[in-house]
Amino acid sequence: MKKLLLSSLIAAGAFSMFSACSDDSTIAPVSTTPSSDSGYLSSASSSSGTIASNPGSSSTVDPGLGGGSESSSSSSAVAPNPGSSSNVNPAQSSSSVNPTSSATPGSSASESSSSTEPEVGADGFPTLESYGPPPAEYTKDILSNGNKGWNSRYWDACKPHCSWISDGQEGKTDTTTQESYEKGMTTARNCNIHDVEVPTFTLGHAVQQYWFGFEGTNSACGNAKEKGVFTCTDMAPIAVNENLSYAYVAGPGSQTTCGKCFHLQYDGSFKDASGNNAPKETHKALKGKHIVVMTSNIGHDVENGQFDLMVPGGGVGAFDALSTQVNGANINWGAGFGGFLTECQSKHGYDNKLEVYQECVKDMCDAAFGSAGLPNLLRGCHWFADWYMAADNPTYHWEEVECPQYLIDHYMTRINKTKDNRYKWHDDWSTYKEGDPLEEQECLTDEYPNGCKPN
Repeated sequence: MKKLLLSSLIAAGAFSMFSACSDDSTIAPVSTTPSSDSGYLSSASSSSGTIASNPGSSSTVDPGLGGGSESSSSSSAVAPNPGSSSNVNPAQSSSSVNPTSSATPGSSASESSSSTEPEVGADGFPTLESYGPPPAEYTKDILSNGNKGWNSRYWDACKPHCSWISDGQEGKTDTTTQESYEKGMTTARNCNIHDVEVPTFTLGHAVQQYWFGFEGTNSACGNAKEKGVFTCTDMAPIAVNENLSYAYVAGPGSQTTCGKCFHLQYDGSFKDASGNNAPKETHKALKGKHIVVMTSNIGHDVENGQFDLMVPGGGVGAFDALSTQVNGANINWGAGFGGFLTECQSKHGYDNKLEVYQECVKDMCDAAFGSAGLPNLLRGCHWFADWYMAADNPTYHWEEVECPQYLIDHYMTRINKTKDNRYKWHDDWSTYKEGDPLEEQECLTDEYPNGCKPN
């Protein structure tokens, strides 16, 4: 009598179930672990190791280091949806996703005592103002708490590390059970080249009648390029007021996991400050300000206390999907590690006036993102100059806090709300438009108890 073999297979890029009859030929599970060119590399390091500091500079990167940009324009005729990282329309979709709803199984800090329905913007999310005043804990003074750290910066536009499915390794959410999936804040949203939210994972590309499993959608930082998935642009930093901002970061693998939040307060100095290299005007202008950040990437070369800030124009890093997303063949992205500010320091020196760096950075922002049709990137890039004061590797004191609902809503996938789905695998997500139904495949039925109906 035939015996049914069932085993669960987990990989960093997918979690899979393999079913086969014992007298059938064994079908090897698909390896879906993201390759190195799909992963995260801190903007504070290079692929060859440590980058020497530039003497007299507050930067920990070599201002002359190139970005290694790659250019690829999309062949899709789908028009971008400016300002939107929005999801499918439930009335037209088989996925039963509500784009204006954000499931919140994790805890969050209350930002408003109002019980009225929040105002929803054109992107399908509540407006920032509708969340009400932020909790007082986000702006309390913590400059004497003893926990010190520093910011590096980057924006490579790759699929976030926290978008990959996993068994809980490398700081990612444990997707082996629905309970662990929800407890870990599900997976971080990802978008296609037109900034439309797409699934973080689907059925594996090799499912068939004797094999069933899931696989993460391909990162644009791998071989998929314009056909793959990117960071959603609304994950760029945003100012709540002149003293508080929200942002996403890559955190140290030894200190944080996906979906955790931290309150930082800047102390007016920077990482490499010394008697011969005093804090600059930019660092002093940032002193006392607060930012609450949420971990959407894990950087294994990020130090304890360091948070690698995701900010457009902060450097495309080692993998660079940004030049693909904005068709940036002729765009000056600045230093690969350090971005626009490092380029401006090379041009104007390392101890110039605040206004000089702000103007230089914003000019580069406008040249890169002004006509890209992705206004969140322009907004986030200007934020770095105007709110963050173009500060290079500033230091701060930090503490862990409950996440603000705004960051939760823009982090959690609105499509893969459960660890199970029947969405068909696609090699190309560039043609997916907002409102398109997500194709599904018939699997684990009476007719196909061990796999899926052949396409």
